[in-house]
Amino acid sequence: MGAVQIHKTAPAAARLKEVLGQGLRISRRVFAGLWQRDLLITLTLVAILLVSALAVSHAAYLNRALFSDLSNLHLQRDAYQRQWSQLLLEQSAFSAHSHVEREAVNSLQMRVPDRDNIIVVRQQ
Repeated sequence: MGAVQIHKTAPAAARLKEVLGQGLRISRRVFAGLWQRDLLITLTLVAILLVSALAVSHAAYLNRALFSDLSNLHLQRDAYQRQWSQLLLEQSAFSAHSHVEREAVNSLQMRVPDRDNIIVVRQQ
């Protein structure tokens, strides 16, 4: 049984050696062909094209991200402008004479003096 296995493996080993030899010869021809001037120029141009395509893709991604940020900032600016407008309206409402007088009467128990209680001080 051992002799049969040796007999079967010997042709397989020879076949493997032959296949590896063919692969080596083919790879030598391929690598020898790689150093041809036209092929080197073509491969260089393909590499430049790939890098350029990746750069364009990355620039488009950055453009979309920056546009999204800009849109969010516009929304935030509009919200701040609305809040500023509301605060200006509130300030004008609180600074109105009627509001100040009502707060003086309600909170501080102040009142408008009668005509008899008004004293005019003259400058000398």
